[in-house]
Amino acid sequence: MKKNITEAIEYIGVDDTDLDLFESQYIVPNGISYNSYLIKDEKIAIVDTVDRRKSADWWQNLETALNGKEPDYLIVQHMEPDHAGNIAATIERFPGVRIVASERAIKMLPQFFEDVDFSEKTISVNENDTLNLGTHTLQFFMAPMVHWPEVMVTYDSTDKVIFSADAFGKFGALSHDEDWACEARRYYFNICGKYGIPVQALLKKNCRT
Repeated sequence: MKKNITEAIEYIGVDDTDLDLFESQYIVPNGISYNSYLIKDEKIAIVDTVDRRKSADWWQNLETALNGKEPDYLIVQHMEPDHAGNIAATIERFPGVRIVASERAIKMLPQFFEDVDFSEKTISVNENDTLNLGTHTLQFFMAPMVHWPEVMVTYDSTDKVIFSADAFGKFGALSHDEDWACEARRYYFNICGKYGIPVQALLKKNCRT
């Protein structure tokens, strides 16, 4: 599994090969991956966390990638537990971190983490807003109903990398060698297929280069 996406971007996600059913209904014989990334610059940003099922593995990956440093931002693109399960634990461990998310996602945070005080810990972003990390600038695009209403995607205009939340997803753990198209097609039909219009709207958006 490739860990270094670019010199500054490291994959810190984990595989879950013990899961039989994704969302308790979709068969995943080859498991799934919870995707999470670390962008290392003057400011450090985590992009998404992972499901609490695999918290221990994720924390190990994160601590190794941080190498003694602390993150400044946690980019929350989607509030489903497989993306957001460790939000509360992250701000508890790193009190100085700020959550960067859509306005809708920020409103949803207390519904998922009832005992956490998120006041003064969030930064709300809108369509085309940017966040400068130093040499890297992140640009945000709202992606409502791809496939929840609060979803956004993040574009790193320096390395030309897009962090796509659930867009372009697939079933199957990254550690399992399989045909990409088949499981990607099955994922799209089941998870995003009925949201075809929002998907097409997202694909028409232009990233700044």
